[in-house]
Amino acid sequence: MRVGVLSDVHSNRVAFETVLDDMPDVDALICAGDVVGYNPWPAECVELVREREIPTVMGNHDRAVASGTAFRFNRMAKAGVEHARERLTDEQLEWLDGLPTERREFDGRVKIVHGHPDDPDHYTMPDEFSADLLDDEEVLVMGHTHVQYHEEYAEGVVMNPGSVGQPRDGDPKAAYALLDLDDLSVEERRVEYDVAAVQNAVREAGLPEKIGSRLKYGK
Repeated sequence: MRVGVLSDVHSNRVAFETVLDDMPDVDALICAGDVVGYNPWPAECVELVREREIPTVMGNHDRAVASGTAFRFNRMAKAGVEHARERLTDEQLEWLDGLPTERREFDGRVKIVHGHPDDPDHYTMPDEFSADLLDDEEVLVMGHTHVQYHEEYAEGVVMNPGSVGQPRDGDPKAAYALLDLDDLSVEERRVEYDVAAVQNAVREAGLPEKIGSRLKYGK
């Protein structure tokens, strides 16, 4: 069974659609949170997830938009939260608010969280990856850092597919991963998308310029 693994779409419809078009045939999709935030298309990205019934957990930006708060967010993040709240319908906000902080899929073989199994807001960087993060699942999927990485252990797999909509690992290409549940292997994938189109949309939406400019550098 092959699973497409996504995370941190961050309202980047152009990158999201490019990833979906690039993805080979898979049996299922899953998402490690932060569907919204930063970029100009929160409603469109929420609908893409809902239409495909992609199992998703709540990221910190999803929570901030659903609750109407942006505690300790920087200027760009706060602007993204405000933009999303202005554009999402009540039904879409309710959907965001109903997302769980943890999901188990495929008969419990895969656990999905946003930041860390014990703290959804913790940035679990690659140097923190270890088999100790695994509980009774075979695969732990995390997001939040926007850094694509995975490790395979005797006990199972710990992975972060990277960010679809705002990579921060120095590679501007949209990130996602393929998880093979038959042999517990991971293929990390990147795909170029029209960054300039997103930058133009950021300006037209009146969002902070840096939201768009940083996309060119994967930061």
